[in-house]
Amino acid sequence: MTDSHQEQPSTRRHVDCQDCQAGPDGGDVRTISVGRDMTVTEIWHTDTCPTYTIERILLEAGAAKVEEQGGRAKDAFPAAHQRLHEAAATIPADNAAAPFVTALLELIQAQADDTGRFVTLPTWTEILDRNFPPQDPT
Repeated sequence: MTDSHQEQPSTRRHVDCQDCQAGPDGGDVRTISVGRDMTVTEIWHTDTCPTYTIERILLEAGAAKVEEQGGRAKDAFPAAHQRLHEAAATIPADNAAAPFVTALLELIQAQADDTGRFVTLPTWTEILDRNFPPQDPT
């Protein structure tokens, strides 16, 4: 398995804007995007370029949508978290699913402790190792 944070962009390419024909030498605006294949693409625009204006509008709309969704999720999370605990309480301790439920509850609690960040891999590993201990190789 590879760590996606350590992958380097495969290529860097410059694309000419079809609307304004701006370039790096004119003091114009540069936009950079990274594709799923890790290809970095840069495009230069003038401040008045219609394509650049559309890109800014879409970016701002996307940011507003993410903020709105985050606000709704933050409001709804405590009730959903409570429902999960209530449902988990109905599972008998000797049920085969019990260790999975316990691990899930711990992982979700780790996220609930700070909803402004993601649970880190070391925390995941600690919780999973506690609930599913590694087998002794001897």
